[in-house]
This record gives sequence, structure tokens and C-alpha cells, in this order.
Amino acid sequence: MSLALTICGLSKTYPNGVRALSNVSLSIPTGMFGLLGPNGAGKSTLMRTLATLQDADAGSAHIRANGSDGSGAPAGDLDVLREKAAVRRILGYLPQDFGVYPKVSAEDMLDHLARLKGIVPRSVRRDVVAGLLRQTNLYDVRKKALGGFSGGMRQRFGIAQALIGNPRLVIVDEPTAGLDPEERVRFHNLLAEIGENVIVILSTHIVSDVSDLCAEMAIIDKGRVLLTGRPLELTRRLDGRVFQKVIARSDLAAARAAWPVISTRLVAGRTLVNVVSDAPLAEGFVAVAPTLEDVYFAAIAGRLDVAERALEPA
Repeated sequence: MSLALTICGLSKTYPNGVRALSNVSLSIPTGMFGLLGPNGAGKSTLMRTLATLQDADAGSAHIRANGSDGSGAPAGDLDVLREKAAVRRILGYLPQDFGVYPKVSAEDMLDHLARLKGIVPRSVRRDVVAGLLRQTNLYDVRKKALGGFSGGMRQRFGIAQALIGNPRLVIVDEPTAGLDPEERVRFHNLLAEIGENVIVILSTHIVSDVSDLCAEMAIIDKGRVLLTGRPLELTRRLDGRVFQKVIARSDLAAARAAWPVISTRLVAGRTLVNVVSDAPLAEGFVAVAPTLEDVYFAAIAGRLDVAERALEPA
């Protein structure tokens, strides 16, 4: 059975006047989907809306399923915004910030959450909890209080609770922020395993999370979708258009005024300037192979023809 999440014209303005979402439309298939954008772009608002935690002002979102696998997944069409109880039965959600009872063990907490999820028989819950603890590599610390978990262990526990009940839609919001490199790799491997048969939406501002994990992606900023497609194909659109130059740090302001700069970075005491241009640049610029980070910065900086490219097929 295959699933697809279709979002059409979703908009949200908060009472303080902040327009968090503006006519957001996306088509998200089974697998890992990356939602990439800076802090304040509207990612968390979109995730909370899809997780049935808040209402949109306008628009729609539907989960469509072809076939049935007997797992409780929806048959046909499920209205995410109106059929909230049904959505929650197939939803796994790891928010950006989530609380735990610090004195409760991981095993006991998962058992409690499984009971709330409707898994009543004790023997079934025991097997489910043990399986999730093993899947997230937490079985050996299952008796440890959650307050003693490291950041990475806590995030893996968050995924474990999100997977209770075999969800068909999994939403993870900024899951790797603050993790050390080893824990990030472990978390990447776990997400990749989960994303083989269900819809997983990965909301993040970390470009490498998307490039490493996601077959499809979107870039969002100021509540608007700027770009959608496959990471590799989006990167290829910048072939021959990214140029780099080493400049003095004191010349950075002048460089931004003179050239279509998309990013700068300090490397080994040197300031590297990346520029996107349809024509080669003189004055010491060299062409470099584009990366997804270049695509991201170019889209956010408005250096791409956003309206036209967002409509191009992936």
C-alpha cells in the first residue's frame, strides 16, 4: 500500500498578525520528505497543523491511500484538518521540544504511552515496548530514569514514543539540533529505516539532514514554499552557475553590494564568497560544483527565479 499527503493552499495568521503560512501547497509521497528552512520560516506551524494540534485559517490537507495492509492505515481519503481523531490513530509525532517525567524509566514511560495509544493487553504492550527500545538502541538502558538520558538518547526515546502503534505518518521537527556527530549518524540511520514504508516529514534547518536522508524536499521561508523537488536534481539546476572567490574580510560589505552573493564562510582564516550567476564572473572568481547548501542559500536570498522554478517538475 502506498500513501500520499496532499496539502493545498494552507494558510495561517496568528492573532498578533504574524502570517506563519501563506498558501502552502505540497505533495508528499511515502518515504522521507525534507522540509528545509530557517528558524521562523513556518516549519513548526505547518508540522503542528498536520499533527492536528492547531487549526489552519484556510486550505486543506488529505492523506490518500492505495490498497490496504491491514495495519489500520486509512482507506481512500482522510481529511487531516477535519478528521483529527482518525489522523491521530495513524500519526507519530516528535515535536521540537517535548517534556518527559525525569524520574520515570524509559520502559515504564513507553508502557504508559502505549496504554494511552490503545494497546490494552499487558503482554502485547510488553512486546511493543521491548521492540521499540531495541529499535532505538535503548534496551540496555530501559530501566534508567529519563532525566539521566543524554540529548541523543532523549531524541531516540522521542522517536520510540512516536512509533507506538505503527504510525503511517511520522512527523519529526528539528530532531538533530544539538546532537553530536556520532549521535546524529545514529539518528539518521534510525530515520532512514523508519522512512522505508511510511510518510516521514523531517522539518529542519540543517541542510545535511535533508541531503543525507530525503528523496524529496521543499524549501520554505516566511511561510511560503520557495522550491520543491529532489535534492540532486535541484542541485543540478545550479550547474555552472556557482562561483567562488577568496576576499579580505574587510571587503565583505563591498562584495555583497557588487555581486549576487548567496553565502560566505571563514575557512582557515580566509573568507570564501559564493555567488550565483548565469554568466562567468571576472575578478578572480572560479566555478565550483554546486551543493544543496548553495540551492538553499540561493532560494532564501531570492537569487533564483523562485516562482518559475517552484512550478517546474522534479
